[in-house]
This record gives sequence, C-alpha cells and structure tokens, in this order.
Amino acid sequence: MAENSLSDGSPADSVEAAKNASSTEKLTDQVMQNPQVLAALQERLDNVSHTPSSYIETLPKAVKRRINALKQLQVRCAHIEAKFYEEVHDLERKYAALYQPLFDKRREFITGDVEPTDAESAWHSENEEEDKLAEYDEPILKHLQDIKVKFSDPGQPMSFVLEFHFEPNDYFTNPVLTKTYKMKSEPDKADPFSFEGPEIVDCDGCTIDWKKGKNVTVKTIKKKQKHKGRGTVRTITKQVPNESFFNFFSPLKASGDGESLDEDSEFTLASDFEIGHFFRERIVPRAVLYFTGEAIEDDDNFEEGEEGEEEELEGDEEGEEEDDAEVNPKKEPSQPAECKQQ
Repeated sequence: MAENSLSDGSPADSVEAAKNASSTEKLTDQVMQNPQVLAALQERLDNVSHTPSSYIETLPKAVKRRINALKQLQVRCAHIEAKFYEEVHDLERKYAALYQPLFDKRREFITGDVEPTDAESAWHSENEEEDKLAEYDEPILKHLQDIKVKFSDPGQPMSFVLEFHFEPNDYFTNPVLTKTYKMKSEPDKADPFSFEGPEIVDCDGCTIDWKKGKNVTVKTIKKKQKHKGRGTVRTITKQVPNESFFNFFSPLKASGDGESLDEDSEFTLASDFEIGHFFRERIVPRAVLYFTGEAIEDDDNFEEGEEGEEEELEGDEEGEEEDDAEVNPKKEPSQPAECKQQ
C-alpha cells in the first residue's frame, strides 16, 4: 500500500525549490521598488482601463456576437423611448387645455378686469414686504400682461411657442411677441446611446415694431475720427447693440449646412435654449411664486444643497458632458398674425 507524502520529489529537490521561491520574491520586491517599472505598469493599466474596445477584442467570438445583439436591442429601446416622449408631448398638449381656464382667470386678476372674491384672495403670508425688481427694461415690462406656452399641433414637428402679451404702450406696436423653440425627440443615428429625451435644437424670434426713438436694443454713441492726411477731427454718431431683455427675440440660429459656431456663439445658443425651457417648465406654471419671490428662494436652497453635495463627493470622478444634437425641422408651427418671423 502506497504511503501519503507531502512531496513527490527528493529532499534535495525541495530545498532547491525553496531557494528558487525565495529568489523570486526578492526579485519581485526589487522590481516593485523601481519607479520606472511601476510607471510602465501604471501606464499599461491606464491604457487597458481607458480602451474598453481593446478588452472586447480579447473576448471569445460568441461573446462578441452577444454584445452586438445587445447593442441592437439598446438602439431599439432608444427608438421606443423616443415614441414615449412623443406621447408625453401629446399629454402635455392635453393638460395645457386643462390649465388654460386657470391661466385665463389668472390674467383677469393680473389686469384688474376681475377682482378676486374674499375666498379666492384668502392666503396666509409670512412676509408681506414687496421686493422691487431692478431691471433695465422694467418700464417696458410693466406693460407685460401675460406669458403663454403653446404646443405644436398634432402632425407638426415638435415645438412650443412662448407668447408675451403686452398692453398698448409707447415703445412698440406689437400686441404679442413670440419665441418659437423647435425640438427633436429621436436618437442620433451616429450616437443612439446618448438619447435622453426631447431636446431643443433651434429657435426663432420675431420682429419688434419699435416706435421712433424707443428701440432699447440699440444705443447711439458719438465717436471722434481723425483724418489721416489733413489731421482734422470730426465727430460721428453710430448705433451699436445694447444689452436688453428684448434681444431675447432676436436669437442666434443653430448652425446648418455643415457650418459650425464658435465657442461663444454655442454658449449663447445653449443659454437661450435653457432660458426657453425654464420659461416653459418653471416660470409660466409657477408665475405667482416667482412674483412673490418664493420660487426664487426654493431655487437658492436647491443650489446650496448641490454645492454641499459636491463638497462631500470631492474626489469622485467627474460626470460626462452631454452633446446637443442640431436638427432643423422641415416644417415650422404657425405663428400669431401679430408677429413676423425673422
């Protein structure tokens, strides 16, 4: 009967193996203490971690086929999600009609055409002080009576229109100024996995019919010019752009036909899209809370919370930036007769 043993070799072989193991450990320690070797290893690991495609290439063919099939499913999911947002848009249109009677009544209270009853005006407020709005365009905006959001009709390209209704005033003749935001709700063919719902892709303003000398979007300046030959000096006047809220109705156009915008223009356009979205989602539905300042306080508290969270998560990886797709719908929604599209 054979006996169990801890080693199949001779004692001399065991001693030699132990020596080799000890030498290997010493060599490993020396290598790990070499900065150049460690840097090379780190670079190799970084390359592996930042090139997932290289990892995928090492997988078996059957696994690659499964991954390709999963990507096809992901694209189909993105298209289903696009349909979901189209139905959400239809739902927004439906509930916009339900909101409208309340918005109409709100306008009657604002203009003073109807006075609220005691029951309608009963509201407990902890702060009755009114904050004054310090704004360059305030004299004109005092004539603003209502802001409405209108969604595109069924069958038309997805869009929404902001309508600014003004009472007769000394500044311009338009009773309504409009800003149309065009939207897209479909995955980008070049990058379908980046789809996260509808996005604004372009916008159109309107022509403001300013009364003589009342255009606040430009200002007249005087400039001295010296003649190169005679040395005489003359003073000329010229109009230059002026900062004003009403520049909102003369937006930049999204690039098309392969043209690209510079960095400043892209930032301006992105800010415009964000403002339009903010009017639609926050200001119009919660107008009274912005008038009283309560909504602004809520926004400030939310921002403070975000900053605190960023401090707690310091050291984590930064989030990925989103890319905005640019698509021009073929058909634009109809505009009110009072305002001409540029």
